[in-house]
Order: sequence, then structure tokens, then C-alpha cells
Amino acid sequence: MTSLLDRREFLTRSAVTGAIASGALGRYLAGQDAPSKRVVVGVMGLSRGRALALNFAAQPGVEVRYVCDPDSTRAGSCAEALRNVGQQTPQAIADFRRILDDPEVDALICAAPNHWHAPATIMGCAAGKHMYVEKPCSHNPHEGELSVQAARKHRRAVQMGSQRRSGPGTIEAMHKLHEGVIGRVYLVRAWYNNLRGSIGIGKPTAVPEHLDYEMWQGPAPRRPYLDNRIPYNWHWFWHWGNGELGNNGVHTLDLCRWGLGVDYPVRVVSSGGRYRWADDQETPDTQTVAFEFEGNRQITWEGLSCNRHGAGFITFYGEGGALDLESNGTYTVFDERDKEVVKVPSASVGETEHVVDFLQAIRNDDPLRLNAEIETGHKSTLLCHLGNIAHRTGRTLNCDPANGHILGDDEAMQFWRREYANGWEPKV
Repeated sequence: MTSLLDRREFLTRSAVTGAIASGALGRYLAGQDAPSKRVVVGVMGLSRGRALALNFAAQPGVEVRYVCDPDSTRAGSCAEALRNVGQQTPQAIADFRRILDDPEVDALICAAPNHWHAPATIMGCAAGKHMYVEKPCSHNPHEGELSVQAARKHRRAVQMGSQRRSGPGTIEAMHKLHEGVIGRVYLVRAWYNNLRGSIGIGKPTAVPEHLDYEMWQGPAPRRPYLDNRIPYNWHWFWHWGNGELGNNGVHTLDLCRWGLGVDYPVRVVSSGGRYRWADDQETPDTQTVAFEFEGNRQITWEGLSCNRHGAGFITFYGEGGALDLESNGTYTVFDERDKEVVKVPSASVGETEHVVDFLQAIRNDDPLRLNAEIETGHKSTLLCHLGNIAHRTGRTLNCDPANGHILGDDEAMQFWRREYANGWEPKV
């Protein structure tokens, strides 16, 4: 068992690491290390994408040329917001394929609903664009595999938006774990709590004039428009979303997997369901999932969509103690008697650092150097898919540790892929 680091040494090393990271980023943001190569981007999906558009626009040498959303009010508002912060007013469009058709565009940022993430990534790579795709990187496991194939075939930089992978505090905590600060890590527990209300019972209604519903549906087979799906509640329908596990669980599961040093599970079990509201939501609002890995290691995730009490983030358990990780990268180390050894504060989730990491990969023509490269993103997203498949089948899943495929259960493997609207099936 590796002993805990001396407190003074621990703090000194942490301070030096943080200073180096923040200093480099600070010089970059101040323009002292401003790159000479301009990067032209388009942003697709302007709920989460609005913040991303503003972040990219704030980076030296970046032009946001397009903002795209099938909701014209969102597109127009985002274009105006960029103009107000000094960015040349981008074109506000509804069809992202116009971005792919522009030969001067270097990258597409996809923050559209989940059913768009992988199809847009695959199409973007084929069009020669680098991709920043929000989490989860796919709607189903097969799409994740295709996204990795597309990135490799077209040699594109594809970054998943798991921004904590670029947070200085989180990076430091992971280094400490891998150095053995709490000995061999064998269990990680993660949580997500919220207080979401009922989505009610949807009613058929006319599509709003400002929404291009045909484009919003895109690759998903057509469904009639109901008044309680858009703009956000699509998350809770399997047709478009991945529930709370794919919505927020992917953030913590990505870090759990990183800290534990694992790729694909050997067994997945899920328990839970719709416990709080009797409404249209299909995905569970109360769920606990356990992922077992080779080497006697496990990750558990607990999601409570409708109760905030007891919310944590991540705790790593090792043979020599434990490490609590907070969402902003602050971490606390405990010895085996649960005595606090050291607490290292952090104020950065990693939003800007993640964008800078993506831009550097483009400028250096080094697509595999990304902190959350698409293969890494696929492995973490796959845990969410497997947890949801275990929930939907009501069975324990036995998986191949080489690729995560479900073994001996043809019915469960039916969820590995989906059907697509005519002409939209992604191909590499």
C-alpha cells in the first residue's frame, strides 16, 4: 500500500501544478501566446450552445461564423449576443449543413439534442470539419462506435464536452489517485440530485411558427408534435434522449472511470424507475446503477431527479483511505481512519480550458492529444447506455471487457442501435 504524501509536500506540489496550469492559460487568454492560425467555427444547438459560442468567440484567433438552431428565436438571440460582445455578427441559420458546406469552416460545435450528437459528428468529420460534440457523444452504443471510426478515417479532432477533463483541480486529483495517494482504488461512488417537477401529459398542438420541427427531428423517426417535449423535456424520452444517466450521469461516470483506471465493464445492474410523478416521462427519475470491472473494481451511480437531499459528487475508496472530489475540482483526501489529511481548493470546472485544448489540437494538427478525445468520450458514454439498457430490460448485463458489448442476450443487444428517418442513417 502506498502511504499518504506529507501534508507540506502535498500542498507545495499542488500549488506548483496549479500555478503552472493557470499561468499558461492566463497568458493564452491575455493574447501573449495568441495563435497565428485563425479557426473558423459554427455552433449547432443554442441552448447549451449559446454559452459555447460565447466562449469560443472569446478565444484569440477564433471566428464564430454561424449560429444554428431550428428555433429562429434562439438563433437570432445568440447572433445578437455575439455582436454585443464585439464578435462580428454571425449568420443565424436553421440547417447545420450550411456550415458543413462552407470550405472555410474548420470546426462544428454540436450542442443539439442527443439524437443529433453522433450523426452530426459523423457528417462533420466526412465534410473535413473538426468536432466539439456535447455529452453524451451518442444516442446509442453503435453511434459511439461509428463516431470513433469517423474520427479515425478522416483524421479529425473530435472532443466530447466533458469539460472537467480539462479542469486543473480535477487533473491534479486524478494524478494523485494514480500516484497512489489512497492506495489501490477499488470502489467509486457518484451522485446526481435535482428537484425536477412533473412534465405533465402532452397534448397535440400546432408547431410554433419559430420552430422548424422537421429539422429538429433530423435523424430520428418522425413523431407528432406535443406541447411538453420541446425545448427541454425530450431528455426524458428514449426516442431522443438518455434520461438523467445520459444527461448528467455521464459527467461523473467519466471521472469515475478515469480515476479508477478502467475502460469497459464486465457486469452492469440497474435498479429504479418512475417513482415521483405520474406523467409522460419514460426514463427513470430514481435510479442506482452498479458497474463491475475486472480486478475487483466497481463504480456506482445514484441519480435522484426529484430530491436534492444528500447530493454529493464523487468519492474514491482505496486501501489507504478515500478522496472526495467536488464538481469544481476541489478535492479532499482522508486517511484509512477517515481523518482529513488535506483539502485542495479549486475554482475552475474547466470550461475554457476544454475549449483551449480543442483549439490547440486543431492548430497543432494533433487530433489524438485531446483531453476528452472521442474514444475516451465513447467509453464513458457507453456506461450510460449500458445502465439504461439494464434498466429497460430489467436484467443484469454481462459484458465483454474488450469492447463493452453485451454477451449472451440478443434482446438486450437490440438496444445497441436505433432506427433512423429515411436518408439520415449515419454511415462511415
